[in-house]
Amino acid sequence: MKVLSQPTFTPTQDDIDAVCAVVAALQHAQQNELVDAFADLFLPNAVWTTAHGLRLEGADAIRAFTSKVLPGAMKHGMATYTPERLFFITPDVVAVNVLQQPVTLSGEISTDAPQGRPLQILHRTADGWKIAAAQNTQVVVD
Repeated sequence: MKVLSQPTFTPTQDDIDAVCAVVAALQHAQQNELVDAFADLFLPNAVWTTAHGLRLEGADAIRAFTSKVLPGAMKHGMATYTPERLFFITPDVVAVNVLQQPVTLSGEISTDAPQGRPLQILHRTADGWKIAAAQNTQVVVD
């Protein structure tokens, strides 16, 4: 994983670990179809654009959408989420490039579904790092 920052500061390992933990929590919530755990990762006024171009504004809209599409979504397969690049824009804002890889229920890499390359912008809050904005993009040609 590549970690970058502005030249005026260096992120701590604790910050790097905490940001990666948000990505891991997102993966866990999706794989286990936990709507509330998924939605709770976002700031109240967050914006998320799905891989199919649907823009959702606010945690309530994200929760409502997720409650419709997440239950039952993992019956044929799921995805893993690996942070590939962290760019700390400020000490409290980080852009995270993620490799989203489809896997079978037994954990093997699947070629039946496209990979994704989500970009997540996280902001440090009093309650830890939260997703402020996210864009999920499917890979058409790899």
